[in-house]
Amino acid sequence: MSRAGDQPLVLGIETSCDETGVGLVRGHTLLADALASSVEEHARFGGVVPEVASRAHLQAMVPTVHRALAQAGVRLADVDAIAVTAGPGLAGALMVGLAAAKAYALAVDKPLFGVNHLAAHVAVDQLEHGALPEPALALLVSGGHSSLLLVRDVTAEVTELGRTLDDAAGEAFDKVARVLGLGFPGGPYVERAARQGDPEAIVFPRGLSTPRDLATHRHDFSFSGLKTAVARWVEARRRDGQDVPVADVAAAFQEAVVDVLTRKAVTACRDTGVGHLVLGGGVAANSRLRAVAQARCEEAGIVLRVPSPRLCTDNGAMVAALGAQMLARGREPSRLDAPADSSMPITQVLAAGGAG
Repeated sequence: MSRAGDQPLVLGIETSCDETGVGLVRGHTLLADALASSVEEHARFGGVVPEVASRAHLQAMVPTVHRALAQAGVRLADVDAIAVTAGPGLAGALMVGLAAAKAYALAVDKPLFGVNHLAAHVAVDQLEHGALPEPALALLVSGGHSSLLLVRDVTAEVTELGRTLDDAAGEAFDKVARVLGLGFPGGPYVERAARQGDPEAIVFPRGLSTPRDLATHRHDFSFSGLKTAVARWVEARRRDGQDVPVADVAAAFQEAVVDVLTRKAVTACRDTGVGHLVLGGGVAANSRLRAVAQARCEEAGIVLRVPSPRLCTDNGAMVAALGAQMLARGREPSRLDAPADSSMPITQVLAAGGAG
């Protein structure tokens, strides 16, 4: 077995949305995780503005790379490969990160791996819990994605079992937070309010959970109807001149989201015979989701793996972690003409580039 110092050093760059993340990973060891966020610039708009995000990435890229290298105590010339998010995400934001990664790779003559953002959210768990079991099932929940994935090889073979048909879970949190007059991004604000509320005070719908729905969308999600139900409930109270119990609404909404996510994840594990569930994405930082997932997995005899909250949100460490696996498994690097793909499917873990 090789020592940690003998393993390749990979620099990862993440710019899929509003966070400029740069991480350095050696094997399964995280050496640096530098982050610059533009979330405050978007808060006044109630959502991420693509042009603002792209400009922020341009301004933050070089300082964040320098900060990560300083944290790790290495030089750019020391890295063995550079990994970068090639998709999915905001087109302009992706282009900034990909252009920077190509420039750095060319400057130090090191291989480039343009990787899938969703697969990176799975790979990051290895930095805390070691190598992923193969196969594993992953529940990814974020502002843009809610997916159930069968992961046979995080570098090459990921199958989508189910996905959201409309709003992602994180998007629903943002919209409900706006209805309740809370801040952006909505997830932390709704979770904080929910701690003081009664999740049973209001019964909100569980999307795609009826027997008919399960027959055709067993592993899929839908949060648009839930979001609308919350908005209508709040509007009715206000129309009648009644106070809105913000904490109870937040708790009941959160419980509905968590209930559906965890039930469908456990069902998918049982259906596929997979005994390990990995939870990832920004919404995976939600303490109620983590607690219910743990309880239901224990009851079903499933091993739950959840990264710490700081590694659930977008970061460069997750990209570096996937890049390290690409290098360790001898995957062919991406070409320097590898494109940014805002709708990159999860079945494509690596952007190749070229005509092929």
